[in-house]
Order: sequence, then structure tokens, then C-alpha cells
Amino acid sequence: MATVAAAPSYAGAQTRRRSVIMEWLTTVDHKKIGALYLHTALFFFVVGGIEALLMRYQLMRPNMGAVSAELFNQLFTMHGTTMVFLVIMPLSAAFFNWLIPLQIGARDVAFPRLNAFSYWVYLLGGLFITLPILWQLAPNGGWFAYTPLTTEYSIGQNMNFWVLGIQILGVSSLAAAFNFATTIINMRAPGMNLMRMPMFTWMSFVVQWLIILAFPVITIALFFMQFDRFFGTKFYAVSAGADPLLWQHLFWIFGHPEVYILILPAFGLVSEVLPTHSRKPLFGYPVMAYSGILIAFLGFGVWAHHMFAVGMGPVADTVFGVTTMLIAIPTGVKIFNWIFTMWGGTIRFTTAMKFAIALIAMFVIGGISGITHASPPSDLQQTDTYYIVAHFHYVLYGGAIMGIFAGIYHYFPKFYGRFMDERLGTVHFWLNFIAMNLTFFPMHFSGMLGMPRRIYTYDAGQGWETFNLISSIGAFLFVPAFLIFFYNFFRSKKHGIPAGPNPWDAPTLEWSIPSPPPEYNFAQIPVVTSRYPLWDLTHPERMADVPHSQPDMDLVKQRTGEHVTASGEHQPDVAPMHIETERKTAQELGIPMPTPTLKPFWVALGILVLMGSLPVMYAGHKVAAFTLMAGGAVLLVTSLYSWLTTPLEADH
Repeated sequence: MATVAAAPSYAGAQTRRRSVIMEWLTTVDHKKIGALYLHTALFFFVVGGIEALLMRYQLMRPNMGAVSAELFNQLFTMHGTTMVFLVIMPLSAAFFNWLIPLQIGARDVAFPRLNAFSYWVYLLGGLFITLPILWQLAPNGGWFAYTPLTTEYSIGQNMNFWVLGIQILGVSSLAAAFNFATTIINMRAPGMNLMRMPMFTWMSFVVQWLIILAFPVITIALFFMQFDRFFGTKFYAVSAGADPLLWQHLFWIFGHPEVYILILPAFGLVSEVLPTHSRKPLFGYPVMAYSGILIAFLGFGVWAHHMFAVGMGPVADTVFGVTTMLIAIPTGVKIFNWIFTMWGGTIRFTTAMKFAIALIAMFVIGGISGITHASPPSDLQQTDTYYIVAHFHYVLYGGAIMGIFAGIYHYFPKFYGRFMDERLGTVHFWLNFIAMNLTFFPMHFSGMLGMPRRIYTYDAGQGWETFNLISSIGAFLFVPAFLIFFYNFFRSKKHGIPAGPNPWDAPTLEWSIPSPPPEYNFAQIPVVTSRYPLWDLTHPERMADVPHSQPDMDLVKQRTGEHVTASGEHQPDVAPMHIETERKTAQELGIPMPTPTLKPFWVALGILVLMGSLPVMYAGHKVAAFTLMAGGAVLLVTSLYSWLTTPLEADH
């Protein structure tokens, strides 16, 4: 039987105006949380960029003394940590929040409060690991934190902030992963089977499982390191019969899937941009989905190519060399499918399209240099040199960041209802593209000439001077590129040209509702009959080769029910594919929404205080440490209890 929900009462607290700060502190709206992720990640992007510029200034010429060796260690540790954990992953999380419910036809995520919690843990964890650099106490053992350097030979507080901070950030990532995996499995619109999901949602789905499977491994490694540093255990101590290579194995079992956690969301965004601006369906959709799954599967079998220099032996070297070569196959499939998507299309060279094409080109360069690491003899010459630095920057900046920029320019009209300035976007693209290649391409040559990673200075006469000078000039060219981007981004929010619901004539569900989307997303959830439901309505000529099917509407309505509007009208929750233009409130439509709450913030703060007590104990202040520990535990438990015993929605 269909269920009927009475229109909720929105008197009292629902009608009181909330301050802007409290509105954002208490929000559980996935779109607002996406905006929080985006703006916070952009802030950390600036922080990571400043760290990179200081390093490049120090290396511009031989024997520079701009920063000390210790500060340089902190800079390269925090630059890597910031860009991986505080920038690229959260930028992807911003799109997870914004797009997944809209693309699958859901009104919200499965667990709205858990979603808010994951953001607050990310913010507080990011501040916890970043702020110590102001006192030159930042982590200084590399973003990979190899033992025994970080256990037996790092006796200050520096690495304590890293080992605890990454655990805090891991809580955020796992909470979000379980939430989005559950959302995708359970909340898809009627008719949207897995092979009709937009490709961004597909790649996001794969990423959630990578996080769920990979982060427990690094958590185990971090627990071992935490106990070695704080409580005197010997999990990594050679003197106690342990093997320090245990850390490397655990770290890279996590670390290489992490590469795909970073890059697959960008692949998904590009797979949305290219068909829209080529005005034809994505070439080889099933193979694109299966290749993403295969990348994830093989990603857990290549970790030891990071360890060819440790002497694993010919059998292990051979196995991991072969698996490293194999993983290039599904990645290459994606490259060719993107090219074939554009082939024969009517291409619009928007800023988003330029960034998407740049991802293809730059990732190919990064992938080709990556294949050279599949051969242990070749890798032995390259490992720990700037050749490696060039490789992973072409993969992560040329791949992930280029794809994220494509997504920002493409989806900005949907999120804010206005266009970004295309002229400024083009200038940003070309400055960014030139700066990236000017910075990172010369590193291939300095690396092949033997320049080691992580050195803070070098003598003249080794053939590195010209390449370092070019790289440093390129790094400073990023500054005007990003200034233009930020000006364009923030100005366009209020002064950009207004955009309609579907300004790009895109094919997926998120473009069938007003821009920006209402709080409930869909007044009536559309019934999906193909991969590109909007093009079914507007461009059926493009859909001849796309599979279709028509579900039984009566059965769908029985399963989904209806809601009662404020005027007393009974409205089905679902309807055949349609375009929504009216913007009514949730109250008018009778759609119950989750109640804003501050409780996820307090739970996150409790975790921070609890973990933050350990550096205090490490410093010898046991009374203060136990006081903080007790306070954090009380805050955590009481806030969590209140969270779990409070209804998600107001009485209705």
C-alpha cells in the first residue's frame, strides 16, 4: 500500500530566522556541506601552494638560504600531506555531496547528520595537522612517514601531529564513504539500475569501496606508530626483532589505492563534461564502468612497485612489475573512450572542456612515465629522484586537479545559478596549463641527471641549475592563474550571468531541476528509462544506440508512496521523466526535511580534544593530558548519545 505523510508543522523553531553562522554550523543539507568542503579545500589549496612556492624559491638557485633544512623538511611533508588529504580528497568530497544525490534522483544522502559529521572532522583534523607549522612544529618526516625515521629518530612533537591528524582525517573519510555507498545502493530513482548511473556516480561508487577497504590498513599502521611513539612499544624497532619495512608495506597497500581514490572522481567528472560538450553519448559506457572497477581491483596488487629499492627479490619484483603494467590497460581504455567520445561530436570549447581535454593529455604523460616504474631496473635509477616528483605531479595535478577544475566550471551554473566568466576562465586555463608544464616537465630531466628528492639545497655544477630555475619560474606563474580563478569564482557567485536549469544542454538528472537546486532537490522523483533521461526528452536523435526500458508506473507508485502538500493535495513521490521549473518550499510541498543540528560538530570536537590530549601527555603534562582526555571523552559520548536519540526529522 502507498504511504501518505501528513504535511509537517513548521511553526515555532522552523519559522525563526537563524544567524548565518548558525545556519552553516548546523546544516545537514548535502549541497551546503558540499559548499563547505569546496571552500575549505580551496583554503588548504592556498596553504599547500604557499608551501610549494617556498620550496621552489629555496631551490631556484644553488646554495640558497631562504629556509633552513628543518623548515624545508616541514614544508615538503606538509605540502604532500595537505595536497593529498586536505585538498584533492575534499575537493572530490565536495562533488560527492553536490552531485551524487542529484544524479541518482534522491532528495538527500542516506545519513545527513553523518555527512555533516564527516565535514567537521575533516575541518578540525586539517587545522590540527596544519597549524603547528606556525610554530615550526609541523610534521617533518615526509608525507609517507617511513620508519624508523619517524619512530626512533624523530623525538619532537612534529610527527605526533601527523600520526594523530591522519587518524582523525581517516574517521572523516570512512564516515563519508559508508554514507555515499549506502546512498548509491539504496536511494537511486526508480528505473536507475547500476548501468544507468552517470559515470561520475559510478566512479564515486568505486572510490567509496576503495576508501572502505584501504583506510583500515593505514589505520592499523598508524596505531602501531602511535603506540611506538607514545607508549614505547616496538612494532617497527629492529632492536626488538621487528621489521621497519612493515610500515612501508602497510602504508603502500593503502597508498596506491589512494592514488585512485584521488584520480577516479576526476575521471568521473571528465566523463560528464566530454559527452555534454561533444553533444553525443559517452563512447563505450559499459567498458568505462568496468574499467573503473578493474582499476580499483588491480590497485590493491601494485603497492610494492614503490619498494623496488628495498631488496624484495626477483620473484616479488617480477610480480609487482607485471601488475603495474597490467593496470595501465583499463586506464588506457578510458583514454581511448574519451577520445572516441569527442570524435565526430559537435564540440563546444568551453573552459570546462579545455580542462577536460588537458586532463587527457597530461595524464597520458604521467601514465607513460609511470610505466617506466614498472621495470625494477629502470625504477632503481629513478626512485627518490625528481623524475618521480614529475611523474606524480602529472598524475595528480595534471589528472586530478585538471579534472576538478573542469567540474567546477561545468557545474558552477547548477550550484550557484550563474555562469563563471568564460573569458577569465580561458585565461586561467592557459596560465595554469603553461605553469604546470613549465614547473613539472623539467623535473624529468633534473631527476634523470640524479637530483634527489627532499634535498633543501645543492651545489652548482651538477647540471641541475637551469631545470630548477625553469621549474621555480613555472611555480610562481601559478600565482596569477589562481588569483584569476579566485576572482572569477567569488565574483561570479553574485555577478555572473544567470543560468537556467540546463544551460549546457546536459543529459543527466541533476540538470532537470532549477539552479541552484531547492533544498529537497526533486519535487517528484523522476522515473528513469535510460542513461541519459534528459536527452530522451530533448534530443531523442542522440539516443538511438542507448538501451531503454519502461518500468511499470503503477507498481513504482505503489512502492514509493506520496506526500501531502500544505494545500492538502496528494502528490505522488514519483513521476515519469520531466523537467521541474517551479521553485516551491519543502513546507509548501509537504516534503519533510532533516532538522538542522549542532550535534555532529560537538562529536567531531570531542574526537579532536580526545586525540589532542596525547601530544600534551608526550610533553610530560600528564594531569593536563588526562583532564583533556576525560573532557574529550565526555563531550564525545554525551554528544553522540544526544545525536542518536534525537529524531532526524521534526514531528510531522
